[in-house]
Amino acid sequence: MEKTYDPQSIEQTLYQNWEAQGYFKPHGDTSKGNYSIMIPPPNVTGSLHMGHAFQDTIMDTLTRYQRMKGKNTLWQVGTDHAGIATQMLVERKLDAEEGQTRHDIGRDAFIDKIWDWKNESGGTITKQLRRLGASVDWDRERFTMDAGLSKAVQEVFVKLYEDDLIYRGKRLVNWDPKLHTAISDLEVENKEKQGSMWHLRYPLADDALTANGKDYLEIATTRPETMLGDSAVAVHPDDERYQSLIGKFIILPIVNRRIPIVADDYVDQEFGTGCVKITPAHDFNDYEVGKRHNLPMFNILTIDAAIRSVSEVVNTDGTSNSTIDGSLPERYAGLDRFAARKAVVAEFETLGLLVKIEPHGLKVPYGDRSGVVIEPLLTDQWYVAVEPMAKTAIEAVENGEIKFVPQQYENMYFSWMRDIQDWCISRQLWWGHRIPAWYDDSGKVYVGRDEAEVRAKHKLDDSVVLNQDNDVLDTWFSSALWTFSTLGWPDNLEDLKTFHPTDVLVTGFDIIFFWVARMIMMTMHFIKDEDGKPQVPFKTVYVTGLIRDEAGNKMSKSKGNVLDPLDMIDGIDLESLVSKRTGNMMQPKLTAKIEKSTRKEFAEGIEAHGTDALRFTLAAMASTGRDINWDMKRLDGYRSFCNKLWNASRYVLMNTESEDCGFGSNQDMELSLADRWITGLFNNTIKVFDDHMAAYRFDLAANTLYEFTWNQFCDWYLELTKPVLQSGTEAQMRGTRHTLITVLEAMQRLMHPIMPYITETIWQRVKPMLNPESNVESETIMLAAFPEFDAKQVDQQAMDDLEWIKQVIVAVRNIRAELNIAPSKPLKALLKNVNAQDKARVEANQTFFNTLANLESMTILADDETPPMSTTALIGDLELLIPMAGLVDVAAETARIDKLLEKLEKEVSRINGKLSNQGFVAKAPAAVIDKEKAKLADLERDMEKLTEQKTELAKLDG
Repeated sequence: MEKTYDPQSIEQTLYQNWEAQGYFKPHGDTSKGNYSIMIPPPNVTGSLHMGHAFQDTIMDTLTRYQRMKGKNTLWQVGTDHAGIATQMLVERKLDAEEGQTRHDIGRDAFIDKIWDWKNESGGTITKQLRRLGASVDWDRERFTMDAGLSKAVQEVFVKLYEDDLIYRGKRLVNWDPKLHTAISDLEVENKEKQGSMWHLRYPLADDALTANGKDYLEIATTRPETMLGDSAVAVHPDDERYQSLIGKFIILPIVNRRIPIVADDYVDQEFGTGCVKITPAHDFNDYEVGKRHNLPMFNILTIDAAIRSVSEVVNTDGTSNSTIDGSLPERYAGLDRFAARKAVVAEFETLGLLVKIEPHGLKVPYGDRSGVVIEPLLTDQWYVAVEPMAKTAIEAVENGEIKFVPQQYENMYFSWMRDIQDWCISRQLWWGHRIPAWYDDSGKVYVGRDEAEVRAKHKLDDSVVLNQDNDVLDTWFSSALWTFSTLGWPDNLEDLKTFHPTDVLVTGFDIIFFWVARMIMMTMHFIKDEDGKPQVPFKTVYVTGLIRDEAGNKMSKSKGNVLDPLDMIDGIDLESLVSKRTGNMMQPKLTAKIEKSTRKEFAEGIEAHGTDALRFTLAAMASTGRDINWDMKRLDGYRSFCNKLWNASRYVLMNTESEDCGFGSNQDMELSLADRWITGLFNNTIKVFDDHMAAYRFDLAANTLYEFTWNQFCDWYLELTKPVLQSGTEAQMRGTRHTLITVLEAMQRLMHPIMPYITETIWQRVKPMLNPESNVESETIMLAAFPEFDAKQVDQQAMDDLEWIKQVIVAVRNIRAELNIAPSKPLKALLKNVNAQDKARVEANQTFFNTLANLESMTILADDETPPMSTTALIGDLELLIPMAGLVDVAAETARIDKLLEKLEKEVSRINGKLSNQGFVAKAPAAVIDKEKAKLADLERDMEKLTEQKTELAKLDG
């Protein structure tokens, strides 16, 4: 092996070989069961970020683990067509390169452009997945717009329509005025903004008066332009101020429309004046109020969010209302919504109806892609009536067919599902699955898999002109079918029988409703087992937390705190890192701030750590469901862990290669106490690791590997082997070599799921040295058997004995540290209260004590024997004494202690002064005061300990 661990020299070559050899494919042997995971399909426009790296590390760890357990394993890979993101990307490209819009070249040509881009540049994230070591079956890679998945989407739409679960209707949606499409709540980013609250007067009609004699109602709004579409004013039914007005009318200013005063529990009578304007066509809460009171809905905005010349008047059932006059003042027609806001406020002021304007903080919805303010808008859309499917999906979680880890996310799932609304599935885009619906000239709709089927089914000849719906389906619609469409449904069902239901879904909490719940509903509706029972898409949902920066802030490009996992794998110099973080910034002040922060945090850029170190860090931080504050120091630490493993392996190989390791030997082999201890400890480690994996505690599993590898194998066992390898008998050396090589080999298999590259590299060097009958004939560690716990290999007496020896050695080392005694200086040890077992341990293991503690002698004292002045440590009932005479320069040590005491006394005085200051005590938070008191207690304890040491030194000097 090379002297230095260099991940860059091994990783990519190894991965290319793994993929070329087909090691990621299911092996087809189902005797130990099947195991499958579906990757949450990343956007085809995307690139690897820390969230991907985190979740993909967890999925790959599970996949490699189960593959080594002998299961027929599939990790299904694929990408999502990302309707809005991809269309925007190609539109920008078209404009930059050809100076055209999609409308200039037409729909078909534009779709061809997208496919060209996808084929040339759409594989960025899949290449990056390879760098992460993802052992997905690339030959099965799917795309949500490929022919098979498109057929599945079409089939689901048609069947749901035939089951009366899909319909078209006019309802309120999040509308993006720039992209001209409905978007989902997940694509809306609510930003805290400082806005205004406008207080307006609405005159009462028919000479009505309020209880205090006023001829108007005062309402408050943050969007005054929407008053042009008001349908009512609402008050609380119990509000005594307005009881006499319920059922009466106001005259809507500017529009001069009579609208009713209604009573509704939605109104908070304690907030403001207790009067609320109701605009059902432009506010989601008002929409519900409007439905309850059967109010007409006045849509005042165009798709560009400009004021219409005439309102579109709609009934609560979505039908058009032609009996109500929807006229709007001509002077407002065509005004942008924000220009209309200023005009409405100005006109209210002219009319004497503007009461006041107050500053008001509010959340403003923005489109995460377009960056413009989103409008609630009444539009014609396609919907799925999900309530019947939701009932079955709820029961699947209630009865334990699907488990959430951590379990508390079930509550989030239930809260959404028990108050579920119909799902808007249409988008006004060109890129996506075009809705399989056709219209004749009269507007009648026909749904079918294609136009030929529609004509045949409805007996329409060529004289009937049909036009396909221009809308496409929400990308969440196709991804809701992901677990079964990727396995060949509805045509080839063999893979579905083998790998469905899948075993676990790894995802974030933010898409439990948008994706997880919809997958459950769709799968259980369409996929049944042999007995006709609805089949779940997965058995477990493992919910990860969010990776934040070191300060706990969400990573975002605008903050300049995004970390690229590939930079941590391969390294990046400071200038390149600054350029990457500020390259697309349009605001000079923000750019300068981000550059300064980056230069301060990363003085020399980011060092290359390799994939294994990154993966191990992510696994070690994966506590269930909690957000993670990223820590570069931990990444550095696990890079050191890789170095430690590499160097330990070199030590083992240097002492075993070309030596007799007891494989196939007829000669004697004697195992030392240390050999038996490490073998038992390793077997217990296997069991603990398995338990943590079963509980999805990747952090505990990683920490288990770290503890055994670094603290036990490297720090203790390798040191314990040196006396044997240097001066043991042939049988003893053979036994130790045998243990070294067998434990090192099995360690690699144990660690492989989390750290695939370094373990494969070491294992390939170790494997040829093993007994051919040791069941590790595999060409790759990936397909070698995962270690199994063997109780027969656990010699509890040997483990207890060695742990006792370690305690003695640690006690001696601690005494050396406390008294500043050099490790090279041999010590004499005295033992008191020695029982028969401890005596046997001392006599049998002098070599360990001499070598690892540098003890030249260990003398057992009689019960009545008085020891000289000594420093003492307890190991159970046994007293370990190190005589101090000749070991310590009393004068120098006393001077050192006096200096420390002086420093501590000053700090104690400072804190006492602080705590006796009444001004500080009165103003400081309780937590701060408690912290100061705790610090004082620690300092006083340290002073007491130092004073005791000084007293003992004085006795020694006398």
